[in-house]
Amino acid sequence: MKFSESLKKNIDFQNVYNNGRSFANKYLVMYILENGTQNNRIGISVSKKVGNSVIRHHITRLVRESYRLHEDMFNSGLDIVVIARVSAKNVGYRDIESALLHLGGLHNVISN
Repeated sequence: MKFSESLKKNIDFQNVYNNGRSFANKYLVMYILENGTQNNRIGISVSKKVGNSVIRHHITRLVRESYRLHEDMFNSGLDIVVIARVSAKNVGYRDIESALLHLGGLHNVISN
């Protein structure tokens, strides 16, 4: 089982934004940058444009849970930043999970 940390500091997010690659789909945007360690670090960003704090935290929990359940599929040594789009406001777990796995596939960081 792999171990993931959270990206918390603004400078870490900015590093991934400025130096990483990004792909997007209908619900999420994913930036990925190699971090040179054995662990993945994931950061989740949900803007106030998406909704109030209850909605933003709900989306954050959906993304974090879908990553946690599929963590073993992701390659090691990555900084991952997931940004929720406004369209993610009214969707359920399955849609978020599907969007996350789709973006992982586009980045070629998912091993089957």
